[in-house]
Amino acid sequence: MTMFAPPPRITAQIFATLPDALRTGTPGSGWNALQPAGLAAPSFLEGPSFDEDGTLWCVDVVNGRILTVNPQGEFEVRIEYDGWPNGLKIHKDGRIFVADHKHGIMRFDRERRSIEPILERHGTERFKAVNDLFFAANGDLYFTDQGLTGLHDPTGRVFRLDAKGNLTCLLSNVPSPNGLVMDLDERALYLAVTRDNSIWRVPLGRDGLATKVGRFIQMSGGVGPDGLALAADGGLLVAHAGLGCVWSFSPAGEPLLRIDSPAGKLTTNIAFGGKDNRELYITESSQAAILKAHLACAGKAMYSSA
Repeated sequence: MTMFAPPPRITAQIFATLPDALRTGTPGSGWNALQPAGLAAPSFLEGPSFDEDGTLWCVDVVNGRILTVNPQGEFEVRIEYDGWPNGLKIHKDGRIFVADHKHGIMRFDRERRSIEPILERHGTERFKAVNDLFFAANGDLYFTDQGLTGLHDPTGRVFRLDAKGNLTCLLSNVPSPNGLVMDLDERALYLAVTRDNSIWRVPLGRDGLATKVGRFIQMSGGVGPDGLALAADGGLLVAHAGLGCVWSFSPAGEPLLRIDSPAGKLTTNIAFGGKDNRELYITESSQAAILKAHLACAGKAMYSSA
């Protein structure tokens, strides 16, 4: 981004904050026990997504919870289970899919309030720790398998689970694959590569396999890019964890806007919602907050409501 002038800046507002009564994670146990020193947390919000009725869903990784947030910013626990949910997306038929570090890809039944794994391994090998997921228009599910990969161990993977149940590994050499979306034509994936501090563009050939992969945007500072969202005009929005902001880029990768957090620096994921799909909702995990910013550009409709 150093090739471009700094874009205009706006500051998001705090929409909701997780109550203290739900911040129950303790250092040295569960997910916290596996984090580097100083990164243990009582909660960790991620995976914002809107369902067909416009309800905002998200997850709390630390406490194994799936949550909803009403328009007044009040949280409701839909389920608490023995898992570490990190990503959540909703099928247009209402099924809720969760990327869980412990259990792989899971499906949540909102009527029964039950959850079960539907995909725990690739062949005979268990996943490292799946992170985020995205539905294509045809119902294919793309997801990242991040684990503890990075520049020291560039073995993170990107998978596609097609609507018929066939699983394909598209990439296996990624240093920390994280959020992902497809471009407007769904001919390429945009992939947040956190430890490389970059966004990769992953064109898909006629056979559906990855080809001519390259860096679309090179970022700097903070921890690196995390969650992604696509604007209706094809622009890309990137949650920059550790820098406390979200970037808006043109379809060509030019920086258009910086959206700053009024809370902490751990801006982890994003989703468009609200009136005309012009409200950007942002999870800020260090302060257990959900932020909101009104944008001139509308977001591309999620698969749940497309």
